[in-house]
Amino acid sequence: MTSKQIKPTEGELEILQVLWDKGSATVRDVHEHIASYKDSGYTTTLKLMQIMFEKGLVKRDDSNKTHIYKPNVSKEKTQQQMVGKMVDALFGGSASQLVMQALGSSQPSKEELEEIQQMLNDLKKQ
Repeated sequence: MTSKQIKPTEGELEILQVLWDKGSATVRDVHEHIASYKDSGYTTTLKLMQIMFEKGLVKRDDSNKTHIYKPNVSKEKTQQQMVGKMVDALFGGSASQLVMQALGSSQPSKEELEEIQQMLNDLKKQ
């Protein structure tokens, strides 16, 4: 399966976020983290992680009794795919409209604005 075909659902993205942060985790570890901020059943987390394994989103080490899961897709590549999809679907392919909407709906910190300015300067040089 190519990376273009892998499109995580919202629930799968929550699980991936836990795995990206931790590096690896058991189903119980992932479930406990998610259950700390939303109502979620253990069997739901287990089923989602099994599906994610079948889709190739995660790797599973089943050499021990307790399976250990690791992300099989990078956070950066997944972010690029999801943002690209969102830009196309919601902003007619216009990255500038996305940026204006994002900046208009939140107050970026001074450091974030400096980072954005540096990125703009780098893009202008290309």
